[in-house]
Amino acid sequence: MTINQYDNNNSQSLDILEPQEGNYFVAAYPPFSCWTRDNVSQVHNALSTPPDPKSRAPLGLYIHIPFCAKRCDYCYYLSYDDKLKHVQSYVDAVVCELSIYADRPAITGRKPTFIYFGGGTPSILSSQQIQTLLEGLKTSLPWDDIQEATFECAPKTATTTKLQILRHAGITRLSIGAQQLNDEVLRANGRIHLSSDIYRAYELARETGFPVINLDLIVGLVHETDETFYASLEQVIDMAPDSVTIYQLEIPLNTPLYKQLADDSRTDTPNAPAIADWNTKRRRLMRAFSMLEDHGYHVCGGYSAVRNLKEHRFAYQQDQYQGADLLGLGAASFSYLAGMHYQNSASLESYMECLNAGTLPIERAYALCKSDRMLREFLLQLKLGSLSIDYFRQKFGVEICILFASQLKRCMNFDWLTVQGDTIELTREGLLRVDRIIPNFYPDKFRVARYS
Repeated sequence: MTINQYDNNNSQSLDILEPQEGNYFVAAYPPFSCWTRDNVSQVHNALSTPPDPKSRAPLGLYIHIPFCAKRCDYCYYLSYDDKLKHVQSYVDAVVCELSIYADRPAITGRKPTFIYFGGGTPSILSSQQIQTLLEGLKTSLPWDDIQEATFECAPKTATTTKLQILRHAGITRLSIGAQQLNDEVLRANGRIHLSSDIYRAYELARETGFPVINLDLIVGLVHETDETFYASLEQVIDMAPDSVTIYQLEIPLNTPLYKQLADDSRTDTPNAPAIADWNTKRRRLMRAFSMLEDHGYHVCGGYSAVRNLKEHRFAYQQDQYQGADLLGLGAASFSYLAGMHYQNSASLESYMECLNAGTLPIERAYALCKSDRMLREFLLQLKLGSLSIDYFRQKFGVEICILFASQLKRCMNFDWLTVQGDTIELTREGLLRVDRIIPNFYPDKFRVARYS
């Protein structure tokens, strides 16, 4: 559904018609389903072309580790809990992949400024595998210019040795996947850790001396209530992490939770748990942001709050939103380079076969024209809560308030954003539903496109 399909100013009408299941969050523009194998040759052309020194963008790396001890019920990322025997071979393949990139003219001589290790569960790697991975990556692209390096850590897999290796290697931001501090809720959602594991991992991280420790939370989990969610958040606030991210639960079609709900709907005796609707999730997140602000945090986007806006910038997100290049390494990972979106093979076997043969495992791509690149940055920067009108005037030569006049007016009528001076700023109500607002700025050809 889009804003333009409604003639009234009742913002709640959107929530009533929002689907309970399916993709919600906008991670890329244009949508992933528009990327095709036919465009892969253009990626190789881009890799063969040195970047323009006058407009060279920052370079970041994303490394996907698709292994877990157990897949969570709500997880939609590529992850395997039955292929752990392939972990060492996979680590070797990722190192090989970056070495191939390092020889391409578009990458040769460049140094990354931000790195993100995601999953899956990156911390499921052994201490030796972590060391092998980090040292191998540095051999191809030195970390001399790194401003931020994030590593996702599952509470139960945290050990003193692993964390010390990460910190010594230059990891500056440890992101602990807590989700909530309520054992009943954790068990109901397929998490293998309990609250005690979260506290233990957090204390180890503090003792190890990471400059930034982030706690990842989810609002709207199975069996969650107002009481359990707010009590959990109070415990998080007492821990005083440097950064807190809170995502609203979405239920894409490839998750175990969706299958459970779908199977249950076909029975005469449904027993699936009730899932919070979008209004409930937004209401809880609204109060959560207020609670964090009351304790000195600053809300800095649709999903996060930080203690220090300068020290906890989260470059992985902000630099991408301003056009940085990103090399995605690993199975199913996404990249953005020289105006090209592309994705690696989503099959572990296919990914590793390509690297064993010395070829890049690129499966689909999309070449963005200048207007696509402008719109991509505009949409992603909305997620930060505010953006500069002059930024787009200077970089792309467009007046976004004229270009998007009708969409902006409708959002203003909903009290979702304001336009004042050089700034477009989302209200708190707008920020809570930014991923529902974004598609209203799509060209017609993308409004009905599947996300994936």
